[in-house]
This record gives sequence, C-alpha cells and structure tokens, in this order.
Amino acid sequence: MLQSLKVVLDIQEFDMKMIRLMRLKKERLKELEHIDNLRQELKKQQLDKESEISELNRTIFAQETKISEIKEKIKKLEARQSSVKKVDEFNAITQEMTQAERERIATEQITSDLIDKRNLEEEFKTKIKESLQQSEESSAALENEIRESIRLINKEGVELKESRDLLAKTADPEIMRIYQRLLNNKKDRVVVPIENRTCSGCHIALTAQHENVVRKGERLIFCEHCSRIHFWQESEVVEGTAAATKRRRRRAAVTT
Repeated sequence: MLQSLKVVLDIQEFDMKMIRLMRLKKERLKELEHIDNLRQELKKQQLDKESEISELNRTIFAQETKISEIKEKIKKLEARQSSVKKVDEFNAITQEMTQAERERIATEQITSDLIDKRNLEEEFKTKIKESLQQSEESSAALENEIRESIRLINKEGVELKESRDLLAKTADPEIMRIYQRLLNNKKDRVVVPIENRTCSGCHIALTAQHENVVRKGERLIFCEHCSRIHFWQESEVVEGTAAATKRRRRRAAVTT
C-alpha cells in the first residue's frame, strides 16, 4: 500500500463523519418540514372553511332578501285584493298570492337548510382551529429540540471540516484529486480494503493477481467493478489509522 494513502484514509474518516452528519441534518430538516406541512394543511382547511362560511352567509342573505321581497309582494296583493270588485280579478290575485306563498315557503326551507349547513361548517371550523392550536402547542417543544439538534450538527460539521482541511494540506495532491472525484461520485467510502479476496466496497470477488498487486502496495489499484481504491489492510502503513482501529474491533468481535 502506498504511504500516501495513510493520510487519505484519515481524511476519509472525517468525510464519512461529515456525510453522516449531513444525512442526519437532512432527516431533521425533513421532520421540521413535515411538522410545518401539517400546520399549513390545518391553516388551509381553516381558510377553506372560512371561505365556505362566507359564501353561505352571502347566499343566506340573498335568500332572506328574497323572502322579504315575497312577503312584501303578498302584502301588496292583499291590499289590491281588498279593493277589487270583480270576481275574476279577485280569483286571479288569490292565485298569484298562493303561488307567492308557495315560493316563500320553499325559499324559507332552502334558507333553513343553508343555515343548518352553515352551523355545521362553523362547528368544523372550530374543531380545525382547536386542532391547529393544539398542534402548534405540542410541536413547539419538538421544533425547538430539532433546531437545537441542527445547530449542534452544524457546529460539529464546522469543526470536522476544519480538521479535515488541515489534514488535506499534508496529502498528496494527485491522490487527493482522485479521491475527491470518487467521493463526489459515490458519497461513500472510496478507499477500501480487500477482505477475503473481495472488494469491501462493492462486495464483488477479485482475482488472486489483483490481490497480489494490492498487497505489494507499489501504486494505486482500482476495483475493476466499482472503481474504488484498494489497499491491503494487513499493511504496516495502515497501523495508526482509523481503518486499523476498525479492523481490530472486527477481530475482537469474532474472537468473543
């Protein structure tokens, strides 16, 4: 394994931590978005109900105006009827009054139904308003907790990046360029060991010849399947890196 990969392996550990932080931050932001979407949906329902109630109020007012006009019409017909002397004219006014009375009754029934509907919508609006208030009260503490979590994530991310950038200045520029290109593409570990003659990145079997070349560590060797950089994890150069620590932990787990 190339000596230059030792620094890159440590840089990779910083990058993995930052990637995990970014994923966690994304999840926490989604939680905030979900809470806000629920709140906005309740507000929309409330506005929709208010709009429906306003429209019902306008319709009810129009119907009540119509009822008043019909009643006024009936009064005028009654006044005319009291002054007529001809039977035919009297009967005609009576028929017109009967039709007006039927129209009044029908309009009043429609108005009554509309009032009942409005009262029902008012109840729905009250329930929505209560749900919105309860949602805002119950989610306030959760939102504060999530925002504090994001603040700590940002703080840790800044600290990790500062340490990572300092270490990157000591790395081989050409290897770093290759490493950064692979990292940008995969968003995962791109410098990986061979385990049981298998790439620990894509888990596809490798040839014995490939393993021997990696074991020599004379140059960068790429996985022919996933393009990751391979290293021999038993190499002395790996000792002292985070990769070596992980290897020892795996061994301890197996022996216990």
